[in-house]
Amino acid sequence: MSVAYVKAVGTPFELGRAHGEALAGPLRSFLRDGLARLDHLADGPLTLTGLRPSISAYRSEITAAVPDLAAEVEGLAAGAGITEDEAWLLQLRREVMGYTGLPSAGDCTGYSRTWPSGRPVLAQTVDLNAYVDSHIAVLSLTRAGAPRRVTVLSFAGMLGYLGMNSDGLAIGVNLTTDGQWRPSLTPYMAIRHLLDGAGSVDEALEMLAGLTLSSSRNLMLCDRRRAVYAEVCGTELRVTEPASREAVHTNHFLHADFTPLDRQSAPDRVNSDARLESVTKGLTRIGPVATVERHFGVLSRPPVCIPDHGIYSLERTVASVVMLPGVGEMHLRAGDPNHATTEVFSV
Repeated sequence: MSVAYVKAVGTPFELGRAHGEALAGPLRSFLRDGLARLDHLADGPLTLTGLRPSISAYRSEITAAVPDLAAEVEGLAAGAGITEDEAWLLQLRREVMGYTGLPSAGDCTGYSRTWPSGRPVLAQTVDLNAYVDSHIAVLSLTRAGAPRRVTVLSFAGMLGYLGMNSDGLAIGVNLTTDGQWRPSLTPYMAIRHLLDGAGSVDEALEMLAGLTLSSSRNLMLCDRRRAVYAEVCGTELRVTEPASREAVHTNHFLHADFTPLDRQSAPDRVNSDARLESVTKGLTRIGPVATVERHFGVLSRPPVCIPDHGIYSLERTVASVVMLPGVGEMHLRAGDPNHATTEVFSV
């Protein structure tokens, strides 16, 4: 499976334009495929006209919160030859899908560790539906005048999903579900914002505390010193830093303040518990100085890895990532990690 790679330097608009120009054909094709494949997931046909009020509400809130990223979306539209509403839709697909309450097959499993005797690492699977691994890209971006470069994993025009920066900060993500969706900054754009603006876990948490996200999430954060997970629910934030310096998370809330708010279906909770247990046990077997291949071994075993089951609307593992923030490397396997080669991207 081919992974597109886009490297750019410039103003936010110029970064977006370079992204759009590099992937113009695939992005236009994706938008024509059932309106960014959303029709295949919805109860009835969707139209861009019908979605415009929602897009406008999100766009307004996001522009106020992170104007640089809003300018980058405008550049994406110009570079790809699509409308600005279409460029925004590419950022908002998860928000359009919203909370369905239906069972899923999984929604990402992640962990980070910063043991003194080993190198810091953040690793995770990415479990998504609609076969979006056909539109994976890695973006290596530097804003003009900015102190750091960011390298992010992207799907179908997104400005970022997870990633790391040249200061040695890595951020991963897990879906958590309180059932609430609101026009505000999306979690994936928030991650990109943190990577642009923070050089450490401490700085990222300070920035995160001032943000309101459109839906609940868990963010896994790792630098050379700290491994934490930050559960976000509305305007509330709970940060956990395990004494073991090893943080593991799947798709249910772990902090006691948030567990009563969890809206996972019963089958999803069973699945999430099983993956949490599997990764925790897997990490005890590989030790603090494990190779990248051994980390991929943890991510590749079921139930952590979800193979292609042929059901379009259900999540499966579309990518697995092992990030080494201490040396600035993102190791990526696109698709099922059991059948993919490892590609390495440096910050």
